[in-house]
Amino acid sequence: MIKLIASDMDGTFLDENQCVPEGAYDLIRRLREAGIAFVASSGRRYDTLHELFEPVVEHMDFVASNGAQVVVGGKLVDCEVFSHAAVRRLARTADLFDTLHLALFDRSRSYLLDDEERFEREMDKNLPNPERVFEVPTPEVNILKASVYCDEGVMDMAYALTRELGDDFVFAPSGRQWIDVMQRGVSKATGIEQIMEAHGVQASELMAFGDSMNDYEILRMAGVSCAMGNARSAIKQIATKIIATNAEHGVQRELEKLLS
Repeated sequence: MIKLIASDMDGTFLDENQCVPEGAYDLIRRLREAGIAFVASSGRRYDTLHELFEPVVEHMDFVASNGAQVVVGGKLVDCEVFSHAAVRRLARTADLFDTLHLALFDRSRSYLLDDEERFEREMDKNLPNPERVFEVPTPEVNILKASVYCDEGVMDMAYALTRELGDDFVFAPSGRQWIDVMQRGVSKATGIEQIMEAHGVQASELMAFGDSMNDYEILRMAGVSCAMGNARSAIKQIATKIIATNAEHGVQRELEKLLS
């Protein structure tokens, strides 16, 4: 019996315009009434997710910033910030490659270590409140999330970054030209594990939806894992089943089946 739904947002739950589909709020309410918890699991920060789901925030939980922010029942239960020294190493390494452009994020701002026009806004990389900086912010700034924009060769650059900084970070291609930078030991899956513990849910009772490599660990742990029709090939390979695309409201269709 499914007791918890964990869904990625961009390319998964949200439609092709990065909007919450019509009827989705009511669906989340119905899940809660049926005793099934719903958690938004995303690379987006909590503030942007809260804005997206404002009508139903009291009916759901959140794993934001790729696991760095975990909110259960409206309460922040975990907040993992990047080591300042590790961020400096990341910035120095990105500088080795003229095709890489680093963006850092705190709770409300986006710090761009290159001119804004070098970045293409895509999926959850909408760069809210951008600020051009010429060095890594001071240690007083709590960095929750980092992403690297690649002019070309996303997979090659993910490999190169892993070879350079694999002891510090995990690098997961996300979207067409972005790489999510995740702290070792912090991921969407570690956030979902905290949600599961809070609700007394086992992995066999978890249904997960995703499309990108930062969803990999959650799909591997879930009793039922659903890859979107628009998902990356590796995600489709490890999923229990492949469903319709986000543009076709694949997640919502599956949840309707579950409720029926």
